[in-house]
Formats: sequence, structure tokens, C-alpha cells
Amino acid sequence: MSNKTQTPDYDVLILGAGGAGMFCASIAGKRGRRVLLLDHARKLGGKILISGGGRCNFTNLGATPAQYVSQNPHFCKSALARFTPDQFIELIHKHGIAYHEKKLGQQFCDDSASQIVDLLQAECDEAGAEIRLQAQIQAITQLDPADFFGARFGVESTAGNFTCESLVIATGGLSIPKIGATGFGYHVAEQFGLKLVPTRAALDGFTLSRADAESFGDLAGLSADTITTCNGISFRENILFTHAGLSGPATLQASLHWSPGDPVVMNLLPELNIFEWFVAKKKAGSKSLVKNLLSELLASRLAERFFEVYFPSAAQFAQKPIVDIPDAALKEFSKHLQAW
Repeated sequence: MSNKTQTPDYDVLILGAGGAGMFCASIAGKRGRRVLLLDHARKLGGKILISGGGRCNFTNLGATPAQYVSQNPHFCKSALARFTPDQFIELIHKHGIAYHEKKLGQQFCDDSASQIVDLLQAECDEAGAEIRLQAQIQAITQLDPADFFGARFGVESTAGNFTCESLVIATGGLSIPKIGATGFGYHVAEQFGLKLVPTRAALDGFTLSRADAESFGDLAGLSADTITTCNGISFRENILFTHAGLSGPATLQASLHWSPGDPVVMNLLPELNIFEWFVAKKKAGSKSLVKNLLSELLASRLAERFFEVYFPSAAQFAQKPIVDIPDAALKEFSKHLQAW
């Protein structure tokens, strides 16, 4: 880095052109700052484009500090107070994006997640922020402002070498390496002596054991309403069966509170006591098969699979009506349905 530059090349240099980086660039630019945004990717907002099944769940009306998991529960309060979900929805209206509430305050684009990327890019353009893609960062240097005419950081990249007064690292974490996520931000933190909290998986799905995967893997794409509990914290939401395991909103939220070895318990019939329901059918003299009755409450493929895997002596009772099934067998089966 040379100290010949009379002033820093930029007031603010932001590394990472995802949602956070673009939003930061637009706000800084609107405050009259000279802003450059660099990213190693070929296109903007890779995670945005795949979020919400391609429709981007761009905010939640119920977002409060209580929904954020952190070693410091006060960490998010300032940001959430200074920019609310309603303020982002104002931007959605400004850019004419049609949207809908799916459930539980979740806001989704009617059309495509690319509309959110376009919104953020338009906000950057309006603010005069520059964006350069396919820029690999090679080195970051802390400068003495007295020697470099106010510049505090130098950044060397394949897009050029730059100085800046403020440097923002918005490169995200290790969540989805196949779309370009890296540990770059952690390396920068280490370089500048910042304390790192040990990383672990969060907002992720669970992989089933080989035996369970063989039993349930072909149910991929099927969802079920559950109460999912991990370490005493419960979520009433859907789970989604995948080829490798379980995903879906309840699973992702439970993963925030999970450590290796912790049990995760799922109630697949949260609206009723299934054992009492079976007994009532039996007392009424029902001639229906247990798996057929269960299909009234669960997707038929899921009901049949649970019967095959968990019903005691399933072969013995498979073709017998519920009126002929012992209560003990019904009770044992019910435990799997309500505490899987």
C-alpha cells in the first residue's frame, strides 16, 4: 500500500454482496458515504435466491429479540429496534413487489426471490454505491490514518487495491459452501484479534440413522404438522422428510438448541391424545384397520409406514380390525406417534 493517496479511495468498503452487505451499502451511500462493495461470487445474493423455496421469506412480522439465539441475548436488540419488519415492507411497496403472509407472520414474495436481490441492487444504485463481483480478496492491512491521510484499512484484491476509512465484513458464515460460503470472516476476525465463538450447525436439518433413513427416505417431500421439542424448548411447526433425514421449519428451529447426543422428540399428532382416540374407536366397535384409521389423521404414506415400522406384531395384527387389537399394542404404538 502506498501513502501517496491524499484521501482514502472510499469512505466505506464492504466485503460480501449478500443481503447484509447490499443493505449496508445502500444505507451508507444514502448517508453521503463513498461506498464500494466487493464479492467473490459471479452474481449477487446467492443465499437470497434459494431462500424460502425460491420465493424468499424476506421478513417476519413477529420478529423480536426473543426469536434470536445468542450467547448475548442483548446483541440483536439495537438492530431490531432501529429497523423493523414494517420498514422493510415499506421498501417492498416502494419497489412494487407482490407478497403474501404464509403463516405465523412469515412474508414471502408472490413471484421470485430475485425480486429482493433486484430491490437491494436498486437501493445500492440509488445511493451511488459501487458493486464489483468476482473480486477475490488477497490481503487486508490495518493502516495508520496519520500516515495514510485518513485511511484506516487497505484491501488488496483481484479487482484492484483500495484504501478506506471504514471496513465492513459481511461475508456470512459456513452455512452453504456449495453456493460460495466460506470461513473468510472468521479468518479476518482472527487476524484482528477478535474473540470467536465456536461454530456449530444451526438452522439445519437432521440426518437420520441408516436404519431410519431406509425406513423413511422414500417419504421425501412429505410434510407433517408437529410439536418438536429439544432441550425443553418446543416448536409447533411442520417437519419435512428428505432423502437423508428431516428438514422443515420445526426441525430447523430445534437445531438451534441441539448439541450432538441430545434427543429430539416429535409429536406427530399435536391436536389429540391418539391412544384415547384409538380406544374410543375400539369401544365404538369399529371394524377399520389401525393403519386406515391413522390415515384419517396423517398422510396415508406416513400412516402406513409408521404402522409397518412401529406397530407391535404388525404382521399379526395387520389385517385385524381395531376392535380386535389389544389396548397394550395400541398404547405402545401411540407412544411412537406422540413422542417419536
